Amino acid sequence: MSESCVMLHVERLPEGGYLATSEAIQGLVAQGRTVSETLEIARDVARRLLEAQQVRQ
Repeated sequence: MSESCVMLHVERLPEGGYLATSEAIQGLVAQGRTVSETLEIARDVARRLLEAQQVRQ
């Protein structure tokens, strides 16, 4: 599977950490302690969601 760019919305949470979501990939929600960790988790979640979508087709 090749990599693509997806627009993410990353926000700082009041209790600490960061939350990433995407309008482009339904169901993508990732939370981490740092922006870098959150982006890494978001990449993994996106990959898994897209793989699951391909299996269903």
